[in-house]
Amino acid sequence: MRETRAARRLPAQIALVGLLAGGAANAADAPFARLATDTHLKWGGCPDFMPKNCQIAILHGDPAQANADVFFKVPGDSEIPRHWHSSAERMVLVAGELHVRYDGHETAVLKPGTYAYGPARAPHAATCKGREACVLFIAFESPVDAFAGGRGDSRGATARP
Repeated sequence: MRETRAARRLPAQIALVGLLAGGAANAADAPFARLATDTHLKWGGCPDFMPKNCQIAILHGDPAQANADVFFKVPGDSEIPRHWHSSAERMVLVAGELHVRYDGHETAVLKPGTYAYGPARAPHAATCKGREACVLFIAFESPVDAFAGGRGDSRGATARP
């Protein structure tokens, strides 16, 4: 039986329809860009152990799932108490000057544009220096969480935004 030209194109047409349908399904995952000052951001509160007026805005993803991106904002001249996350953090400081101290390591001074990496389960604290608020972009690998104190600390209450 001889295959027609139309029959040979059928698998390619089915694949193209599948790709187009997949693209339509991912329309909600369209590219975008946000400034930390964007009025469309929905800022929410932070865990109780964080500084007063601390805020978190979810930029992308579901914070209860892997791979969520957030802006984390604290007022100027504020202390972020020692805490840890079950996820690694990939961070870029967007505004302010943030001094971050991981247990057993020297303080890292972050200025706007500085990239920092924080390993999962590594206790750390920070200070937002000066009057300007500190805004930190954080990409979490695992669901977003924060535990007060150090690992195994009995005060370590879970908090999710």
